[in-house]
This record gives sequence, C-alpha cells and structure tokens, in this order.
Amino acid sequence: MRNIAIIAKREFKGYFATPLALVFIVIFLALTGAFAFYVGGFFSRGNADLTSFFAYHPWLFLLLVPAIGMRLWAEERKSGTIELLMTLPVSTLDAVLGKYLAAWAFCGVALALTFPMWITVNVLGSPDNGVIFTSYIGSFVMAGAFLAISACISAMTKNQVIAFIIAATVCFLFTMSGAQLVLNFFQAWAPDVLVEALRSMSFLTHFDAVTRGVIDLKDVIFFGSLIVMWLFLNILAVEINKGR
Repeated sequence: MRNIAIIAKREFKGYFATPLALVFIVIFLALTGAFAFYVGGFFSRGNADLTSFFAYHPWLFLLLVPAIGMRLWAEERKSGTIELLMTLPVSTLDAVLGKYLAAWAFCGVALALTFPMWITVNVLGSPDNGVIFTSYIGSFVMAGAFLAISACISAMTKNQVIAFIIAATVCFLFTMSGAQLVLNFFQAWAPDVLVEALRSMSFLTHFDAVTRGVIDLKDVIFFGSLIVMWLFLNILAVEINKGR
C-alpha cells in the first residue's frame, strides 16, 4: 500500500506540474455547464434538479477521460521511463494501481469543482439532494470505469494518439450498447437474451439507474467488475511489454 500511495502521490502532483491540468478542468467545467444550461434546457424545464447536468456525463467522459488515460503508460513507454520505473522496488500491481488512482483522483477533483451547480439548484428550489449525491457518486465511479479502459489501452501502445482513439472507441461501444437506437436495431431480429445482454453491458443503463437515486447491487457489481477486469488486463499488458 505504501508503494501505491507514493506512486499515486507522484503522479497526482505531475498533473499540476503543467498547465494541461488547468486546461482540462476548465474545458470540463465549461462543457458540463454548457450542456446542462443550454443543450439540456436547465431553465426551460422548470425543475430544480441536476438531471440535465448528469445526463451528458457519459458523453463528456467518452472524450475527456481517454484524454487523461492516454498518457498513463504510452508516455512512459515512448520516453523509456517505464524501464526506470520497473527497476524500482515496486511491483507491476503497485505501479498500475498508483497511476490509476492518481488519474481517478484527478477526475474526482474536476467533478468536485462542479459543486456550484449543486448550490445553484438549492438556491433556485428544493431539489432531492440524496439523488444528486448518488448521481455524483455514480458519475465518479463511471469515470473510473472509463479510466480503467483507457489506462489498459495506453499500456498497449507507445503512441498517445492511438491510445486515445482506441480507448474512445471501446468506451463508445460500452456506452452505445444501451442506447435505444442500437437496441431497436437488434430487437428487430436478435433474440431477447442478446438484447438484454447488450443493455446490461452499457454504461448508460447502469448510470441512468444511479441518477434516479437508486444504488442497485447489480450496478455496483457491473462497474466494480469492469474496473477490476481492465486493471487486470492493464497489469498483463505492462508485464508483456516490459523490456520491449
């Protein structure tokens, strides 16, 4: 645990060593506000809630989280510093978890800085703060799932652009599999079990349930198992590419 904490601390500080962290946070805050207030029709809906705010989180994470994850391992491999990292008295598990937790914490900071939205709806009305709280938790966990995929893909290549494109594509498939457009296509000819399988694999399906204020065990298992699986694949990718 000590090694994981040291690596996570070093990585987290690294995000703020350049203006990129500030740029990312500003873009994230601008986009969440724009989607909530203008695209989502926050004021025209006449309800004091953050439904329009959270509704676009999967689509924002689809592009922004792979942008965070693409550098985790691809940059280390390209610069050759991964060999130096692996010579330190730390295991691959420590390195993978340390980097992942630092990036996830950075996502958490960006998400936490949207707190003025929460204050705004409380000033305008009487929202269900329990639903908003669970939605924030769900959004943070979903970002972790996007990040686990992105980190694993990053460990498979030295090129950050390729890592971003592949990670965004995989995340897109996990997101779109629950979209009604896709489900309607499969419902026309595929058996129900396949349609349900596709729906159950979607971030949208599980995140929508959380944003209604319900934390179901199946949603926790879905995101938890997805994160563990991709981190495991991340470890395998780092081990395989050692010394290449």
